[in-house]
Amino acid sequence: MRDRVFRAAILATAIIGAAAAAAVPVFEVDPSWPKVPAKWKLGDASSVAVDAEDHIWVLHRPRTLPAEQSTMAAPPVMVFDQAGNFIKAWGGAASGYEWPEREHGIHIDYKGFVWIGGNNCPARALPGLKPAADDQLLKFTADGKFVRQIGASSQSKGNADTKNFHQPADAVVYAKTNELFVADGYGNHRVIVLDADTGKFKRMWGAFGNQAVDKDECPPPSLNSMPAGDGPDQFSIVHAIRVSNDGVVYVADRENRRVQTFTLEGKFLKQLVRGSAPFARDLALSRDRDQQFLYVGGGTDIVVVNRKTMEIATTIQGGGVIGGGHQMETDSKGNLYIAQTNRGLQKLIFMGIGEGGR
Repeated sequence: MRDRVFRAAILATAIIGAAAAAAVPVFEVDPSWPKVPAKWKLGDASSVAVDAEDHIWVLHRPRTLPAEQSTMAAPPVMVFDQAGNFIKAWGGAASGYEWPEREHGIHIDYKGFVWIGGNNCPARALPGLKPAADDQLLKFTADGKFVRQIGASSQSKGNADTKNFHQPADAVVYAKTNELFVADGYGNHRVIVLDADTGKFKRMWGAFGNQAVDKDECPPPSLNSMPAGDGPDQFSIVHAIRVSNDGVVYVADRENRRVQTFTLEGKFLKQLVRGSAPFARDLALSRDRDQQFLYVGGGTDIVVVNRKTMEIATTIQGGGVIGGGHQMETDSKGNLYIAQTNRGLQKLIFMGIGEGGR
């Protein structure tokens, strides 16, 4: 599925200011992960998730495979163990629900349910896809049994709509409140929170805690740079979302190149802007007790952020790293998994905490 890379330690690079002597996580590329069965091919790997058993769930886009490989397309949901061994696969269109036209995000919640969303919009006019907007989230059991659909294809009424999403990019369930936090997303510009069991609307907010306003662009903008300062008062692409154990909500505002943080109720706390380079593509939290680090996807690098101060500690790049990823996640051992769409998948083995500035 991708070229093998040499096994190499990825030491901390580009240490920022006073953080140069700080202890930072060190990773090593696993060149053999994952082991895709020979009968199958993966399309663009869009997202990755980890369940309570440390099984790694991959969502990919079978319809991105070239025509000559279409008969070998793997099911869109693939599950592997930490060593990369294949466990199971399922997913795709079926009666009773609307499978997304363009697979985007996958999340496994604390009860073991699987959440899947998409980001197709009609004006993309991508080969093999219907001209529909993915305005829904799907919930399945771990074995692929359909549980619930929230929202409906091409039914969004905009950022004030509490029934539908609009190309939701990512979602996460916070166990302590049993709430589903959705990064909504490509068409909308908000965080929306629902009851994870019933799908009942609870609250929503935009950048800085503002009310999100409608600016539906299809395809959405891709910005090459950002001016200095705090940035716009609205989100651009709300691309990833995570909630820490202590109840801080982290939102990746991709095209505005910033991560904003909020309380569970949506009160703005602080932000980190990195306007000089691609930033805030995806998010993951370290698995130590205090979740000391927030991993933020850049362009060619993964930015390691001190979660408490929201200051950059170091970046991870080179040594075979495929880049900052499209979506990423950590397992219980601290290993980092990257889904990088057309560049494939990668596992970075957590080697422990080392000293920066080597």
